[in-house]
Amino acid sequence: MKIRISILLFTLFGVLASQAQEKKWTLRECVEYAIENSISIKQSELDLETASLDKLAALGNFVPDVSGSGTLSSNTGANINPVTNTFETTTFSSFTTGVNVGLTLFDGLRNLRQLQRAKLNKLLSQYNLGKSKDDIALFVANSYLQILVNKESLKVIEKQHEITLEQLKRTKDLVDAGVLPQGDLLEIEATSADELTRIVQAENSVLIARVGLAQTLLIQDYENFDIAEQEYLVPSAEILNKSIDEIRSTAREARYEVQIAEQNKLLAEKDVQLARGSYYPTLNAFFGYNTRWSDNDTQRDFVEQLYLNDGFAYGLQLNVPILSGFSTRTNVKRNKINVTRTEFQLEQAKLDLDSNVYQAYLDAKGSAEAYEASLVSVKAQERAYEYAKNRYDVGLTNAFDFSQSKFRLENAQSQEVQNKFDYIFKLKVLELYFGIKIADIRL
Repeated sequence: MKIRISILLFTLFGVLASQAQEKKWTLRECVEYAIENSISIKQSELDLETASLDKLAALGNFVPDVSGSGTLSSNTGANINPVTNTFETTTFSSFTTGVNVGLTLFDGLRNLRQLQRAKLNKLLSQYNLGKSKDDIALFVANSYLQILVNKESLKVIEKQHEITLEQLKRTKDLVDAGVLPQGDLLEIEATSADELTRIVQAENSVLIARVGLAQTLLIQDYENFDIAEQEYLVPSAEILNKSIDEIRSTAREARYEVQIAEQNKLLAEKDVQLARGSYYPTLNAFFGYNTRWSDNDTQRDFVEQLYLNDGFAYGLQLNVPILSGFSTRTNVKRNKINVTRTEFQLEQAKLDLDSNVYQAYLDAKGSAEAYEASLVSVKAQERAYEYAKNRYDVGLTNAFDFSQSKFRLENAQSQEVQNKFDYIFKLKVLELYFGIKIADIRL
């Protein structure tokens, strides 16, 4: 019975392990996994948590400071009795307790500015997190498409090699029959050997691309990692029907690069306001309550002493800055300089975004034209190959010319694959600039 259970468990684990090895990752799964496990994104999430804590701390500045204290002591010799407030040479125990409350009434609006700054900084952290997710998603998509390109290129070579093997068998029969010269067979054999070499190179390219994507996803099982096999059609290119000005205008509103630069400028302006707050006086309110007990007061019990010996203190405290060694003025000027710097950075971010959008638009347009041209080229090379094949079959052309025709067809087919996925990727980049989030993009 135990043997049967062991066999059953072994079989079950084997099936589970086999299923794990056979898992094929879709693009969406890769993107979601990368976003969930990326170290840079986790760091951005920690920055957002820190910004939330800073906001909570800024809110706490509006809450009164409340503290309580209590002291129990024994005294021997000449000491001041806390109840009678006189020197006594004796041994006694005493207990004092109190509560103190402090509240800032005015501090040059610095508490208010600090809260506003904390809110701006939290929003900035959200933008940085969003940009990190977009960056990693775009990088994963590019790596994923590179695997597809390499796989499709490998299929093209393998398919051509199958044709070569068929032609090799036919040529051998014709050479043996004396119809074709031995040189034609040697030419086809050389073509077959060259294709085998390129198949090995293509397989290595697929493996390297797979390992690269696995490393991006922090997956260490390189050998078993693979992507899903499915047909990827060229998506709709409606985005190319929009004007470059429309795409650029939308990008300025939607892209994190400009939003981050704008938030940095607002933070710098808020820092100027905070620095100026040091010019103003501060007004604080305070309230204190204290009471005491001593064991050498034998006429009153503990509670009665606390009641009779209590006292209150309350009032206002005004601090007026007079001279601070020019530190406040220097700090204000330094923050003003930072405002100017962030204004330049904002302007540069807009210029860079405009340039990137324009480049992405031209790249998408160019890749569309290249893809269409490659489709025409493949059809032309297919006709040329069929023509060369028919001439070769009847002995009107030699093996070298026929191999060259097949080689040109293979190159055209490989170029079509590369142009297709290059076109898909550049369309997606342009859609991102138009404000379509990476999670909403479909291939």
